[in-house]
Amino acid sequence: MRHNTDLELDYAQLENARNRFISEIAKNIHLYNITPSVGRLYGTVFFADKPMTLDEMSDALGMSKTSMSTGIRALSEANMVEQVWERGVRKDLYKTEDDWYKSFSNVFITRWRHATEMNMTAIKDTKYMLTELCERTCHDDIKETIHQDLMKLGKAEAYYDWLNDVIALFETGDIFDIIPKKEATDTL
Repeated sequence: MRHNTDLELDYAQLENARNRFISEIAKNIHLYNITPSVGRLYGTVFFADKPMTLDEMSDALGMSKTSMSTGIRALSEANMVEQVWERGVRKDLYKTEDDWYKSFSNVFITRWRHATEMNMTAIKDTKYMLTELCERTCHDDIKETIHQDLMKLGKAEAYYDWLNDVIALFETGDIFDIIPKKEATDTL
C-alpha cells in the first residue's frame, strides 16, 4: 500500500510542476494575442504524452468542446499547434508545434508587418498633407513647424525602413544566421 501512496504523491508533484509552467504560459500568452484559457489549453497539449483530440482536451480542462475548437484554431493560426493524423483514428488530433521559433516568427512577422505598413501609409499621407500646406501657406511660422514635422517624420520613416529589414530577417530565416537557434539539453 505504501508504494501506491508514493506513486500518488509523485503524480501530484508532477502535476504541480507542470502547472507551474502552464500557469506562466497562460499569464504571458497575451503577447501572442491569445487568451489565458487558450494558454492553459496549449500547456495541456504541450505536456500530453500523445496527440490529443478535442474531446480529450475538453475532459482535461473541464471546458466545452466548442471552446477547445476555438482555442485550437487560435493556436493553429499562431503556428503553436499542428493537426496530425494517426492510422485508425477518425477524430482530429493535435500536438504542439515542435519549432517554437517558427511560431514566434509567424506572430512577430504578422503583427509588425501590419503595424509597419499602416504607419508607413500614415507617414506618406501626413508628409503629402504637410507639403501641400507648406506650398499654400504664406506664414513663416507655419512653414517652420512643417519643416520640423517633416524632419520628425523622416526619422520615423527611417525607423520603419529599419524595422522592415528586421521583419525580412525573420521572413527569410536569416535571423538565425545572426542569432542561432538554441538546442535543448537534457537536464537529467
